Amino acid sequence: MWQLQNTVRHYPWGSRTVIPELLGEPSPADQPYAELWMGAHPDAPSVLSNGTSLDKAIEEQPDLLLGAEVRERFGSRLPFLLKVLAADKPLSLQAHPTPEQAQAGFAAEEAAGVPRDDATRTFKDPFHKPELLLALTPVEALCGFRPVEESLHCLAKLQVPELKPTIAALARGGLRAAIPQLLALNPDHRAVLVSAVAEAAARFVAAHDPEFINTYRWAASLAETYPGDPGVVISLMCNHLKLSPGEAVFLPAGNLHAYLSGAGVEIMASSDNVLRGGLTGKYVDLAALIEVLDFTDGRVPVIHPVLGPGGLRYPVPVEDFDLTRCQLGVQEGTLTTGGPQLLLCTEGTVVLTSPEGEVVLDKGQSAFVPAGAPVTARGPGVVHRATTNLA
Repeated sequence: MWQLQNTVRHYPWGSRTVIPELLGEPSPADQPYAELWMGAHPDAPSVLSNGTSLDKAIEEQPDLLLGAEVRERFGSRLPFLLKVLAADKPLSLQAHPTPEQAQAGFAAEEAAGVPRDDATRTFKDPFHKPELLLALTPVEALCGFRPVEESLHCLAKLQVPELKPTIAALARGGLRAAIPQLLALNPDHRAVLVSAVAEAAARFVAAHDPEFINTYRWAASLAETYPGDPGVVISLMCNHLKLSPGEAVFLPAGNLHAYLSGAGVEIMASSDNVLRGGLTGKYVDLAALIEVLDFTDGRVPVIHPVLGPGGLRYPVPVEDFDLTRCQLGVQEGTLTTGGPQLLLCTEGTVVLTSPEGEVVLDKGQSAFVPAGAPVTARGPGVVHRATTNLA
């Protein structure tokens, strides 16, 4: 097993405190810390303590590091990516493709010769990107579409004349009619609509009307950051989710979502396929987004952990990843499992022991453990363990 050196990604929506505090670094004056990546994704692979990047090490010894079962199922690649995500500002509204959509989209753009670093490139790789976010702090997010009847009431309550076409489309053809209609508006119509919606939402917030108050508060706030963006109106039709620390949400393919604030441990299939739908200045591929979106309405469940080997496990319906929160005492506990592991210490100090020796992880540090390698751990501390979800 090896301790890892990881990459911090700096995006404008990131926090200046959460990840620096986790890493024991001073808060930066110049840029926010948005994501800490742990894994073998080619954009920012972790580096082993021997100086080899994790993706190259896996490429050279896939059976040893991944295990035969994982290699047979996923090829010579680590199928999951672990992150710490810290948002002080909202992320873009986005969705991710199914495996079939990712393969087809990637092949089409490769055949068309679209460079992978082109700003208009949609499919960066041929893999899907389901994900789970486990809250470390209180988290607010938009997750999937709320029931249509509720959305109709939420929109109509604002009494905004410019919303009538959207309300009519939603009543007549559901979300599959209303969302494309909004996204296809020309910039002038968008600006007028979003401004009117924001003003109406702010009036209800100022009046302390409790119905939809959090939805309206966020719509008014989002309009200040993204004036004229149709995502402001779309946010009114999304579930507003609040997670307490220790709670999680799973986001399958097609789920339109945006993290609004807070920090968490995020695990996902190792992919960078993001189709944006609003609250962004980046490229929006409308045709691809509509093809990928799941227009099903209804609540998105909060995931509570179940007791599993080593700690509290967050069950997901995919094989690519599995996340367990391990509360470790001073007595050694076994963390051996059949697949490869990424271990992230988020509290205290954790000592990992294998036949080859020990690795000590302080808060914010992480390690890679090859498939099937015998390893025990002791604290006191907390480790978040990422591995695969193969039976």
